[in-house]
Amino acid sequence: MGYLNSVLSSSSQVHAMDDAPVSGGGLSHNGKFSYGYASSPGKRSSMEDFYETRIDGVDGEIVGLFGVFDGHGGIRAAEYVKKNLFSNLISHPKFISDTKSAISDAYNHTDSEYLKSENNHHKDAGSTASTAILVGDRLLVANVGDSRAVICRGGNAFAVSRDHKPDQTDERQRIEDAGGFVMWAGTWRVGGVLAVSRAFGDRLLKQYVVADPEIQEEKVDSSLEFLILASDGLWDVVTNEEAVAMIKPLEDAEEAAKRLMQEAYQRGSADNITCVVVRFLMNQGSSSHTSSV
Repeated sequence: MGYLNSVLSSSSQVHAMDDAPVSGGGLSHNGKFSYGYASSPGKRSSMEDFYETRIDGVDGEIVGLFGVFDGHGGIRAAEYVKKNLFSNLISHPKFISDTKSAISDAYNHTDSEYLKSENNHHKDAGSTASTAILVGDRLLVANVGDSRAVICRGGNAFAVSRDHKPDQTDERQRIEDAGGFVMWAGTWRVGGVLAVSRAFGDRLLKQYVVADPEIQEEKVDSSLEFLILASDGLWDVVTNEEAVAMIKPLEDAEEAAKRLMQEAYQRGSADNITCVVVRFLMNQGSSSHTSSV
């Protein structure tokens, strides 16, 4: 298994094909954070995971944008979200002044634009999105679906996103209130079909499977060590605590992402595996923190 290594400030994704994993990484221009990514089809014959790592300037601020997009029903939705979500976000007039509402708007706008673009396709593709936006000393994590974001703060693992599953009480209630249903078909599924309760795309289930992100904000300070974004190909076989402990000693973010990907594969993950790791370099150290999760 060869690795294709590239250092990019905006990753033009090389899609992992022929069972060859890809990895790469980079450093922010202000030296405040480094990032790495690793992506592999794993044991699957097709690859439906996408990722994006991008450093941009908005109104004089250096901004980091990171995302993992896990497609289902083909690659079209995940590829579209990867190409358009962050561009839609940083062009939002309130990106700096009201970042949370800009993120929510960008998620929903990208979803509606994708659905418009899909009018001529019969197959119903969809995608998760787990994203992290770094603006100054703020980290904003937004999530739709079952890809997940986990931080290491003060040496401890904290989930900063929630997997959107149809059997969660509030998600099931929302779906049933909209006229849908959740049933068991190997796992809990919306309409007996889809195992996530929020996603981009999925036109036939759109009334119930929304692209409204849940957003959590974290302060970037000396206690925040690193962030992991990953598709469920990692989280199906590795716990949050295991993932954090595994890469804590690894200063190189690309090596950390590769380590997680390789561990998931060795543990028998049956899915595509994509990991993005962001290391915060501005104030290494530790302090106490009470997470809201």
